[in-house]
Amino acid sequence: MQIQGSSALVTGGASGLGLATARALAADGAVVTVLDLPSSAGAEIAEELGGVFSPGDVTNAEDAAAAARVAQDAAPLRIVVNCAGIAPPAKVLDREGNPAVLADFERIVRINLVGTFNVLSQAAAVIAKNDPVEGGDRGVIVNTASVAAFDGQIGQPAYSASKGGVHAMTLPVARELARYGIRVCTIAPGIMETPMLMGLPQEAQDSLGTQVPYPSRLGRPDEYASLVRQIIENGYLNGETIRLDGAIRMAPK
Repeated sequence: MQIQGSSALVTGGASGLGLATARALAADGAVVTVLDLPSSAGAEIAEELGGVFSPGDVTNAEDAAAAARVAQDAAPLRIVVNCAGIAPPAKVLDREGNPAVLADFERIVRINLVGTFNVLSQAAAVIAKNDPVEGGDRGVIVNTASVAAFDGQIGQPAYSASKGGVHAMTLPVARELARYGIRVCTIAPGIMETPMLMGLPQEAQDSLGTQVPYPSRLGRPDEYASLVRQIIENGYLNGETIRLDGAIRMAPK
């Protein structure tokens, strides 16, 4: 699969892992469509990259379908990278022993899991109608899980469940879309230098970095973007979740 000349749809492309991915794909010659909230910096990012901004919510079917159409209009849509997500803490019981607010759990799962499925399904419907390139490939979809899918910490039941769902659906989706020449993989990042973590005091960032066996630091968004590029270009990667975490295994808290 060639990146140059293809259209790439990146959700959450206005910040963090999505922004690094959008920049890397644009640098390699892709026409990038950024799907992010209207309140985001998506318009500025798209202008910077010579791409297109499609404002919307990943949990909204119409917004996802519109973004896929916008991307297809720019060039044949062959690349989708789902980076949109949230990670607020949500314990089962609060400090007083009261049960969690169910709406908080539902919101996290809806954005991280349902939103990922929504975008990939709307985009797959467009990609499946494209002419295949040499070898039969029509496209690649890369989703974002987390090491929390496997090593969830206290306070992360909703986040872990949502990212575990992204991991769990990777293989069945890859098997289904194989008939269309669409590959599907998932990346499970560890502790990364995202805007959320970079807002922590430097001492806290350094402490988190020392928990990583090697290299003992936070992961960089460009390292995530590099793995996205490898998945796109390596035609035998399919149906797999790849940990990108410096060998960390998260402690209970």
